[in-house]
Amino acid sequence: MPIACHLPTWHRFVTASLGGGWRCVTCAVQWIASLLVLGLAGASLAQTASALTPVQLTPSVWYVQGLTALGSPANQNFISNAGFIVTGQGVVVIDALGSPALAQQLVAAIRKVTPQPITHVIVTHYHADHVYGLQVFKALGARILAHGSARSYLNSDTARLRLQASRQELAPWIDANTALVEADEWLVNDREFKIGEMQLQIKHVGPAHTPEDLVVYLPQQKLLFAGDLVFRARIPFVGQADSRRWIAALDDLLALDTQLIVPGHGPVSESAREDLQLTRDYLRYLRNAMGQAAKNMDPFEEAYAATDWSRFEALPLFRLANRMNAYNTYLLLEQEN
Repeated sequence: MPIACHLPTWHRFVTASLGGGWRCVTCAVQWIASLLVLGLAGASLAQTASALTPVQLTPSVWYVQGLTALGSPANQNFISNAGFIVTGQGVVVIDALGSPALAQQLVAAIRKVTPQPITHVIVTHYHADHVYGLQVFKALGARILAHGSARSYLNSDTARLRLQASRQELAPWIDANTALVEADEWLVNDREFKIGEMQLQIKHVGPAHTPEDLVVYLPQQKLLFAGDLVFRARIPFVGQADSRRWIAALDDLLALDTQLIVPGHGPVSESAREDLQLTRDYLRYLRNAMGQAAKNMDPFEEAYAATDWSRFEALPLFRLANRMNAYNTYLLLEQEN
């Protein structure tokens, strides 16, 4: 069941703008109201969307990098990454981007690389900036795979209200024709399959960033599509994540023999261990700082002001997201205590 949490206006607006998928009906309703009051604020922070330019990582793997920005009409909600794997029996896409128009651009980019059909889309998680393009791939006949933990959210009032709000915030790129698309196959366990010459390992690592988090590991290439378990060149979006399990998932991923990581946001990593550790260290720092404050019953604002954020404050979007991340962690640790 969705949890009712009455959070400040800055929390609701920034979470939505960063592409977060609300799991709370109260927050979703309040956020719609706040958008109307704020006049769809955030345009000054938007970056102009440019044509997607795939970057080749290996002979068979490409990715496109979203902007380090808030989702807006100006950038068509191009704020997350997606990837594709070309095999002799079809193309596997990882995530579907944040609007149907972006997904169409991605399809056009794939067709410049290969005539092979797009056969599968693997959804790392059901946050809006990763899934609003799914209907484009569904129409092409691609088989959509996601973890079954997303089903309750996808069929909730929260998801419906989130889409309703996006139709206002991100018009015309999200409109009445934009739909929430269910997976053709809801995974329960990890899955390993081979398509053409390519071996893929799909691993369920949630609940972490979301309950349904999946990562995709290509052992032959030593390449990991990490979804939003890893953020690079920007502050992570924590939202209502289970940060304790997220840290444990990152520890598990550190055991893989990985040379390249495609994060959910930011540039590809050639320093896999360092970037996994940076996200993990940020989460640990949040938990340590806010955990002590929650244990002592210190007021959040006093605890936040007393915390030394200097290691992370140079990261993009720090001023927009860090306070929200800390507040959510403070509430989480109040419950854990």
